[in-house]
Amino acid sequence: MRITRRNMLQGAAAAPFLRQLAFSAQYSSQAAPSKLGIPGLFPGKVIGVEDHRSIVSGRYNRDVIAPMMQRGMRELTGADWGEAWRMFFSKGDRVGIKVNPVGKPHVISAPEVLHQILEGLEAAGVKRQDIVVYDRYRKQFHDAGFHTWLPEGVRKSSAVEDYEEIQLDGNGYDRDHFLTMELTRPGYSNDERARRSHAANFITREVDKLINLCVLKDHQSAGVTLALKNLSHGLVNNVSRSHATRSLNACNAFIPAVVAMPVIRNKTVLHILDGVKGVFHGGPGARPQFVWEHHTLYFATDPVALDHVGWRKIDEKRLASGKKKLVEDTPDQFSTFIHRQPEHVEIAGGLGLGVWDWAKIQYKHLRLNS
Repeated sequence: MRITRRNMLQGAAAAPFLRQLAFSAQYSSQAAPSKLGIPGLFPGKVIGVEDHRSIVSGRYNRDVIAPMMQRGMRELTGADWGEAWRMFFSKGDRVGIKVNPVGKPHVISAPEVLHQILEGLEAAGVKRQDIVVYDRYRKQFHDAGFHTWLPEGVRKSSAVEDYEEIQLDGNGYDRDHFLTMELTRPGYSNDERARRSHAANFITREVDKLINLCVLKDHQSAGVTLALKNLSHGLVNNVSRSHATRSLNACNAFIPAVVAMPVIRNKTVLHILDGVKGVFHGGPGARPQFVWEHHTLYFATDPVALDHVGWRKIDEKRLASGKKKLVEDTPDQFSTFIHRQPEHVEIAGGLGLGVWDWAKIQYKHLRLNS
């Protein structure tokens, strides 16, 4: 049965059907299984490192970010800086870093964090020419300034030039790696391409391992955009079908199904969530009135556990700001979707992408200089 607009109009009422949709996705994709792949070396473990000196007058403090990164990697792995990075990477690895520019200029993957990742990779023996920093849209990558932050030798990559509403063009994507879901935009159900999402050449051909440098943000349709969504909507095409209209919303199925694609799941080995600043409403863009300084970096190999922590942090800020929790929210002028779907995180846990059960999540929060 194909999804139609009628199937999707009721939002929350469609949730059980959409869960079934996530579990029924079919894949034409292969990648060598790895113990480093999702959920990685440390299932259920999340480290948060907070330091109120991390941002001053709206600017990241590099001298504070560095020890935060060092402490986070040590707490996650139990090893010192160089050894911690060598648990994931070694000389000869081609390593990609997925950044996030969507909240520009206020909340994006920050250069101070990116540079620490580059130093960690070099400590593991990875050469600069084997490091590739990526976002799907070249224009957004450049508009965010990512290209100006890259040291000599580090490469950049994108799948296509810029966002398009209908994303069925296969240029920049691998015809041999795709998932099929019976989900299309209205009016495209007879087009076979509309039921497929192909992985970017970047993840299939250019890199062996991936670091997910995500950010802490609310999202109008997905509820949150953290580790899982930075992968799902950044590494494949034809993503607009997941939230085609304010009522046709299938993010809770689409996001976990994409991340479960073998070439994505098996190559993604580390997630670092930049929560020094965050967005608690109206995302994925970042309106200044909904940006807050959270002063925290998060570290995990398990994107489900990490996103469960991040979801809770966003809800805490929403309640403190007089708003409802994400699952109780109703549309307004800044967040228009009828039913948000942060439950994609729980469904991802059901697909084996990580630990969802809060009682089984090992979350450790450290406050430096307190």
